[in-house]
Amino acid sequence: MILGNVNVNREAIVQLAVLGENQQNQGIKAVIDTGYTGFLTLPSAVITTLDLTWYMQQEGVLGDGSMCTFNVYEALVVWDGQVRSVEINESEADPLVGMGLLEGYELKIQAVAGGLVAITALP
Repeated sequence: MILGNVNVNREAIVQLAVLGENQQNQGIKAVIDTGYTGFLTLPSAVITTLDLTWYMQQEGVLGDGSMCTFNVYEALVVWDGQVRSVEINESEADPLVGMGLLEGYELKIQAVAGGLVAITALP
């Protein structure tokens, strides 16, 4: 089970670890975004610090309907106690956890400031 909380801006936040190619690990606080179909976004500074491997470029549709080209990197993430290989979309916004990482899990959010966020593996 992954636990997090809702902040004063009504964002559901979870913390996870990203493992770098250079043997560094970095704790990331990320906003859960069910409108994002990818796995995880990270800013370029974190990608550089962790020396992540570039994988490809990919087009995506933003929330406002506009198209954007993302650099995509490969990384290992600790998710629910397990190390998973995921695609990271480079974005200069706050890190986001998307539906790709949530696939196979149930998400419960107490939608009040300080509320509990619980992510549980489906049977």
